[in-house]
Amino acid sequence: ILLANGVYAAAYPLHDGDYEGENVEFNDRKLLYEEWACYGVFYKYQPIDLVRKYFGEKIGLYFAWLGVYTQMLIPASIVGIIVFLYGCATVDENIPSMEMCDQRQNITMCPLCDKTCSYWKMSSACATARASHLFDNPATVFFSVFMALWGKQGLSGKNIGDDPRFIAEYEARVLEKSLKKESKNKETDKVKLTWRDRFPAYLTNLVSIIFMIAVTFAIVLGVIIYRISMAAALAMNSSPSVRSNIRVTVTATAVIINLVVIILLDEVYGCIARWLTKIEVPKTEKSFEERLIFKAFLLKFVNSYTPIFYVAFFKGRFVGRPGDYVYIFRSFRMEECAPGGCLMELCIQLSIIMLGKQLIQNNLFEIGIPKMKKLIRYLKLKRQSPPDHEECVKRKQRYEVDYNLEPFAGLTPEYMEMIIQFGFVTLFVASFPLAPLFALLNNIIEIRLDAKKFVTELRRPVAVRAKDIGIWYNILRGIGKLAVIINAFVISFTSDFIPRLVYLYMYSKNGTMHGFVNHTLSSFNVSDFQNGTAPNDPLDLGYEVQICRYKDYREPPWSENKYDISKDFWAVLAARLAFVIVFQNLVMFMSDFVDWVIPDIPKDISQQIHKEKVLMVELFMREEQDKQQLLETWMEKERQKDEPPCNHHNPKACPDSLSGPAPSHAYHGGVL
Repeated sequence: ILLANGVYAAAYPLHDGDYEGENVEFNDRKLLYEEWACYGVFYKYQPIDLVRKYFGEKIGLYFAWLGVYTQMLIPASIVGIIVFLYGCATVDENIPSMEMCDQRQNITMCPLCDKTCSYWKMSSACATARASHLFDNPATVFFSVFMALWGKQGLSGKNIGDDPRFIAEYEARVLEKSLKKESKNKETDKVKLTWRDRFPAYLTNLVSIIFMIAVTFAIVLGVIIYRISMAAALAMNSSPSVRSNIRVTVTATAVIINLVVIILLDEVYGCIARWLTKIEVPKTEKSFEERLIFKAFLLKFVNSYTPIFYVAFFKGRFVGRPGDYVYIFRSFRMEECAPGGCLMELCIQLSIIMLGKQLIQNNLFEIGIPKMKKLIRYLKLKRQSPPDHEECVKRKQRYEVDYNLEPFAGLTPEYMEMIIQFGFVTLFVASFPLAPLFALLNNIIEIRLDAKKFVTELRRPVAVRAKDIGIWYNILRGIGKLAVIINAFVISFTSDFIPRLVYLYMYSKNGTMHGFVNHTLSSFNVSDFQNGTAPNDPLDLGYEVQICRYKDYREPPWSENKYDISKDFWAVLAARLAFVIVFQNLVMFMSDFVDWVIPDIPKDISQQIHKEKVLMVELFMREEQDKQQLLETWMEKERQKDEPPCNHHNPKACPDSLSGPAPSHAYHGGVL
């Protein structure tokens, strides 16, 4: 209440002392700085016990989880590198890309846009086709299964219970409400905030979240329009090299725009999520944290993954066909995938966004912003202090020195960036096998970066008890299950893995992939173009074009049902859906089998935990027995104090006097 009313500016535990300097006394903070928060000790294990002792269980669990997650990335990175190297080794043996690069095959493709775009040779997309094989090869399926199992890593345990600490704003609101209630009807019942009190905040939350999600979709739509218009503009360029690299250029520039927007919106959404949570006035710290995490994760999930979802599942799916294209606005046609599929574009999208977020948001921002704030605070203090500023700083008490540090804002930002990274590593890993490697390299730096921030840049947080990582466990489980579904659909519908299998076992005449590219292309008679959509320069290739090709499964123009969907399309679609079902069930079965074979807790550790429990029970029983004995001894002493003394002046107080005179032998030779 005092904090909420502004009586106190801040409340925080003090650091043990300084962490650097020649004459600094040795303390836990200095030890953490030297053995944990320096980049030079990146190869060492984290001193988790000391972290727990200094910062509490909650922060200790975060760094323990981060360390385990980073170690788990090592085998994933190795397998990803092997898959990538396999693609590099077999790229020259890949028959579909060889056919696409063969200039002797005079395959003329239909224009990519109306009017300004002309016909083009399939061989001009040779570089994209060869690069696609690096990430779209048979090993990708194995890697997807491996990462789906990896993503379902064991995280067990339940929360220890609600954090009993009340939030200052909640207590202030309750006090305000109780005072109003007492002034009206003098009731003294316990006052709580009801749903009526929170309804305006809940309504504001709902409207704001829907609005921000709509803003994200609108930005993605704007980038799509940029891609379409930029592709049309580059197609008008007279340079053959520019026109041959239209897809890569448009994809790369659009992804950079997406990256900048994602980074900016992440910061905005984080602030808005915190404000929306505050106006709800949650009762406890745990309730506040869980509500904040839910809002921030929902907004950042949509913000980070929407452009990737578009390329993976929507681009090239609803384009129509030559002569009957689908348009967004007037002359803006829906984008088409390259002849080799959209997987390469998905790889470019994922790699730039993931690496850009890690480099700019997770590293530069975390290093640069705290140092900038620290410099600004130092300059302000120097301006406000007397000339002997250095001596004044030396005379400051520990609480004054710590007050100049950044306040601890919780672990939500730290967990959030790792959870978003976990999504990049698992959700679309089929398109970018090197994602675990780059995540591993980032996390090696991230651990020491966070450690340095906690030791040197932040006020010491209040130690909080915790049994596990809380709501983040449920989010991780949800992402792990979602990754199985998404990877199955990426392999089935985004890559050409399933069409290749269908062609190999159903349509290939000699049991090889020769003729696959021609099989996936349909034919179009240029005389069937709609008015005003044919190329302005139909002789751009140097000859007159009568039939052009486009990627789809449709009947040829000389068929009775020309341009209708062919039976090949339905065969491939059935195979795609069957693969999704088989993939999901296979992963689920293997996951359950691995859980059965490998228990969450090793047998020796389980036995040790059982022994500790037995010892704890024995210790508890022994303590209870000792307490009982002490209680009985104390009661006996108290009873003896209350009884009168037994002597010849008070014979009734003696127990033997109740049964008659004492035996005669008791007095023989005795002294009275």
